[in-house]
This record gives sequence, structure tokens and C-alpha cells, in this order.
Amino acid sequence: MLLKYYSLSDDIAFRFSNRDWPEFPLTAEKFAGWLDNLKNVEKGNKNLFVNLFMDYETFGEHQWSETGIFDFMKHMPENVFRRRNISFAWPSEVMDIVNYDPEVLSFPYAVSWADMERDLSAWLDNDLQKNASDTFYEIFGLIKEKQRHDLLETARRLSTSDHYYYMSTKYFQDGDVHKYFSPYQTPYQAYIYFMNAMAFLREQL
Repeated sequence: MLLKYYSLSDDIAFRFSNRDWPEFPLTAEKFAGWLDNLKNVEKGNKNLFVNLFMDYETFGEHQWSETGIFDFMKHMPENVFRRRNISFAWPSEVMDIVNYDPEVLSFPYAVSWADMERDLSAWLDNDLQKNASDTFYEIFGLIKEKQRHDLLETARRLSTSDHYYYMSTKYFQDGDVHKYFSPYQTPYQAYIYFMNAMAFLREQL
């Protein structure tokens, strides 16, 4: 299991163009230096792996071309290769490179990349989200039970997690991220539109 190194990933995905961030501006040389210094965290000559995962829209949408994000990525490889202790690896190469027994990792609860909690609260936290989800699964079950294949495609599109994400009523930094992505003015508007779609499906049944 390759785990996301979320703080360094978020430095690129969210903080890169933030002028209030103490590390602004983030250069490829500075970032490669941070990667190089990570070797000091563990002893014993272990081949450690830093996985940087972020959305595709980080490049060009969240971080516009004018921020310098493309120049940053262009110069990242040369700054990595300039250092003796770090390099790149394909995911398929990890099992050949790892020189220690990976640890056992237990996840008794669902986890995600989203928000500070890193759980499912981005989608299933408040009463709006829970009611919308319960209603969807009720109607989806009826569609399958009645074998209404003509409604399956619509129902599956309405199962997309974004619909519930837009209903989040979180505040502070997480709330700002939810608002950034949402096409609705408020979480309550997102809920009303979704429930209207559910009512339409119920009528079709």
C-alpha cells in the first residue's frame, strides 16, 4: 500500500500560490531540499518512499499557469537528480527496491484524503447529507427491485460523491474548499436540487 504524504502533497496542491504561506514562493530547489532532508527521519539505511498524490486539476486550474506551477514541475526532476540520496521510482518498482519488511497497517474505519478529519465527514456528516444518502439508497434499491433499467444510468450519476460533498456545512478552511468546488450558492441549495431529482425518480417509479 503506497500512502499519500499529505503535507508535502498539499504544499503543491493548495499552498503553492498562497502568498500568506511562510514558505512562499515554493521553488523546485527548495522542495527537492525538503525531500532530501526526509532521510534524517529514520535510521538504518531504509529505502523510504514519499508518495505525492494530488488531483489533476491542481495543474492549471487550482494553480493557474501564472502561479509558475508548470515551471516548478519542469525543474523538479533536475533538482531531484542533482541530489545523491533521492530519485524517482515507478509504483511497479517499489517491491524490488524496498529493503525492509513493510509494516502491518490496520484501518478499522473508512479513511479519505478529504478535509482535516481524513474520514467520510466530507460527504456524510450533517443531516442534509445523511438524508440525501438514505433517500438515494432507498430509491436505488427500488429501481433495481423493479428492474427499471431505463432509470439506472440516471441513478448511478446521482450516486456520485460530489453531490454529497456540495452539501457540506463545514466552516473554516475545509468549508472554503467545499465552496470552491460547488456550483451551488449554499449547501442547502445543493440539497434541494438533489432531493428534487430524487422526487423525479420516485415519480418515474
